[in-house]
Amino acid sequence: MGSVTTSTATYSQAMRSVKRPDPVAVGTIVWLGSEVMFFAGLFAIYFTLRSTSPELWAERTDLLNIPYATVNTIILVLSSVTCQMGVFAAERFQPYTEKSRKLKDRWGMVPWFWLTFALGAIFVSGQVWEYAQLVAEGMPIYADAYASAFYLTTGFHALHVTGGLIAFLLVIGRAYAVKNFGRKEVTTSIVVSYYWHFVDVVWIALFLVIYFLK
Repeated sequence: MGSVTTSTATYSQAMRSVKRPDPVAVGTIVWLGSEVMFFAGLFAIYFTLRSTSPELWAERTDLLNIPYATVNTIILVLSSVTCQMGVFAAERFQPYTEKSRKLKDRWGMVPWFWLTFALGAIFVSGQVWEYAQLVAEGMPIYADAYASAFYLTTGFHALHVTGGLIAFLLVIGRAYAVKNFGRKEVTTSIVVSYYWHFVDVVWIALFLVIYFLK
């Protein structure tokens, strides 16, 4: 009986030591999978339009400002880097910048996420400015099929980026609100980073299709 009890206790301890995936992270990944299908439909619109209306495609793509869009894309890619740096700080349970005499000040999660928010806001503002320029050049959303596809695709992505910016504000606010920065706050920052990296990767694909596919 003693050996049975000991083996049962050992088994229970082993089960407790197994790291189970966080349900919030798993749910976020599943939801992002559905978002992939949504954007896949938008990509299908572009490829269909390119095959059915090559003249319209060539005419409208000449209006696109590729150097400007490239700079805006680099800004969004850099925001993904700063986001991950914030996650690394959160995993160290470091929400704020640490002062050090020997080394340079090590940024915490909050300043990294503020920087990510600023870069993301610049990206969205850049898209709005690009829309204004295209409308001025005679390409409003109702102009033709290409214009509708362009504004719908990039507009939905901009809405996703805006949602990410709101999520960063919530994570930062939560860091200020809690007394002890714990695992729940770390998990929240990781989940938000999943989403932000997702919108970053989607934009890179959109950027290549919209601005470089001739």
